[in-house]
Amino acid sequence: MKRAGRFQSLRRSLLFRYLLILLAALLFIPVIVPLTVMLYSIFGGLTHEAPPKEYALYSSVDKLEIMWHEEARRLLDQPPKGITQRLRTLSETYHLARIFWVDNEGRTQLVTEPSGPQLLQDGQAARDIPAYWDAAEAISFMKDSMALKPLAIVAFVGDQAEAGEGFMVMQIPEEIRNGKYAPGLDRWYSITMLVFLIVFVVSSWFFFIMIRRRLLRLQTAMVFTGREGLPKAVIPGKPDEIGRLEEAFNTMVTELAASRSRETEEEGLRKRLVADLSHDLRTPLTVIRSHLHVLGKEDLSARGQESLELMDQRIESLGGLIDNLLAYNLLNSGRMTLQLEQKDVLRLLRESAAAWYPLWEKEGYQIEIDLEAAPLYWNVDVSWFRRVLDNLFQNILRHARSGLYVGIFTEIRGGNRVLVISDHGGGLDGSTDSKGAGLGLSIVDLLLKRMELEWSMESTGQGTEITIWKRLPDRKI
Repeated sequence: MKRAGRFQSLRRSLLFRYLLILLAALLFIPVIVPLTVMLYSIFGGLTHEAPPKEYALYSSVDKLEIMWHEEARRLLDQPPKGITQRLRTLSETYHLARIFWVDNEGRTQLVTEPSGPQLLQDGQAARDIPAYWDAAEAISFMKDSMALKPLAIVAFVGDQAEAGEGFMVMQIPEEIRNGKYAPGLDRWYSITMLVFLIVFVVSSWFFFIMIRRRLLRLQTAMVFTGREGLPKAVIPGKPDEIGRLEEAFNTMVTELAASRSRETEEEGLRKRLVADLSHDLRTPLTVIRSHLHVLGKEDLSARGQESLELMDQRIESLGGLIDNLLAYNLLNSGRMTLQLEQKDVLRLLRESAAAWYPLWEKEGYQIEIDLEAAPLYWNVDVSWFRRVLDNLFQNILRHARSGLYVGIFTEIRGGNRVLVISDHGGGLDGSTDSKGAGLGLSIVDLLLKRMELEWSMESTGQGTEITIWKRLPDRKI
């Protein structure tokens, strides 16, 4: 069963089909010759006459040579007239061939011409038999005989060179020897070879073009995604290697869709949990702060009073964190709509800085503000832009106490007016409380993107600088 399954899987594979093409290429030449002869005999041979029966005497050159040498042995010690008489008798039987013999002195004794086809074709004339043979004539004749122009069967009289009685020759016409009674066979061979070559090339081209088409379809499915950002499943083709790849791709798409669905469901649960926690934590924090206020009016020691102030600061920080968490949840869920208006952001910046000024001054911060008098209009949501500034200023107050510096400027960078807010603290990476700034900066990032504003932050051990700007076409800050 396992072997049958493996064989079935091999038959369905691309490797098996490719091996079939290679096998067809290897068998191309051995098969084409007998197939051509078969097709010619079935179709081409019907349109031509069969060869004459008298050609059968010359069908086997080996038999003719045996016969000719046997006749030569019988003519040993025969007089010239007897040799001539016997060869004339043979010429009556083999009248399509030219027969002649030369005596031991080099004189031609007999020449019989064929009564059928010419010895040579294609415009070539048969060689005349000289009356007397010298060395040059003999050598030239031997060259023509070796080149089969025409085919000559030569034997010494007596079939012995030592007998010294001369030699006898039978020349067979080229038409009989080459089988010219089957014209068009070479044309049939060329046509059959061309047809097989075309079939081989076309089948190979279709094999690879179908592979390419299926791979391109799979590539297109991978590149182009649907509305959910996931690739679409493809219709599986033949159960070969590409078909299994298509099935694996469809399985991946299904798993991605299921994962995306679980992620969306988990995101919804998380957002609801954050919203519920934010609302549920506000009430106990308010109660705690009210009781801390009551305790603050009691007669406490200096250490107790310091503890109350520290608890009040931590509760205030926790309240701000809850506010940020709720705001981030609303912004990230897309349920918050911003009302964008053309506003002078320098005026908003001055008002926000003025509100934070007493707190910075109380903590001993050095404050440096340098804003231009000319207004700077951007499309912003006033309340949420103030929330951005409040988050940035609050981070300076909480995480840059080591530098005790606040800088608020406007500058020209790259031909564009930008807002710069800086401090001389230890940087977000070096501050021990910097982790609390992550959520506030995430809200800053979401809000500025919704207002189509750009921002960047550079934080080192010598301080942090935040730049806000509205990108102009083909401009970089």
